[in-house]
Amino acid sequence: MFKLTSLNLNGIRSATSKGVESWMAATRPDCICVQEIKAQAPDMANRFERMAGLQGHFHFAQKKGYSGVGIYTRHEPSDVLVGYGSPEFDLEGRYVELRFDTPARKLSIISAYFPSGSSGEERQQAKFRFLAEFHPHLMKTKREREFILCGDINIAHQNIDLKNWRSNQKNSGFLPEERAWMTKLLHTTDEGGGIIDVYRQLQPAATDTAYTWWSNRGQAYANNVGWRLDYHLATPALAALARTESIYKGEKFSDHAPITVEYDLNL
Repeated sequence: MFKLTSLNLNGIRSATSKGVESWMAATRPDCICVQEIKAQAPDMANRFERMAGLQGHFHFAQKKGYSGVGIYTRHEPSDVLVGYGSPEFDLEGRYVELRFDTPARKLSIISAYFPSGSSGEERQQAKFRFLAEFHPHLMKTKREREFILCGDINIAHQNIDLKNWRSNQKNSGFLPEERAWMTKLLHTTDEGGGIIDVYRQLQPAATDTAYTWWSNRGQAYANNVGWRLDYHLATPALAALARTESIYKGEKFSDHAPITVEYDLNL
């Protein structure tokens, strides 16, 4: 079984101070996709390049203490792609892709961090620009290879994906345009779709147990007033190999919870 975890760290230094490295060592994922590293290469040197026996590959933001993604892996990739070719968003450290190609198959694991629009209209417009250019990138990748994208998508797709859906319909993360983007991506017959939401494939009706993010305001975590923002998005052939899912809430490493899926797959 191939054990794949996704976790928004909300700062790698913060998350490690809260025990994420020992948790990784105990749970032994084959790969863990991380987002919001909030560090640059010099900060990682001699400390975070490897964690729990896994080798890391990263895409750092140009801006200090901002964004950044990585994948820690037990297996040596055949290739590493940093960024997806965006003049605007590659500066923000939002995409790293590890390829595990063999003569018989082309397979990628991707860690991605979608922009948040919650800070204001300017960032919401940036989020829309990201979605507009990222969709064709995913479609091109799907035509060429199998992939699993793990990441903080910053979109709750359906009413069952957040606690207070009625009062959030005009808020970033649950806007009609964002949800429509997800609907198109996940459409089973539309040529602009065909991607599978792996968690929903395994847990089509889960609500309160599905959340992966909680606001730091009030008692959101204590009262489980959450959102499902962290996804495994896969091509159909890989999604069909998903066997188990789990969202870990035994410890709190950041404002997100790790989501793990086991696939009947060998790298």
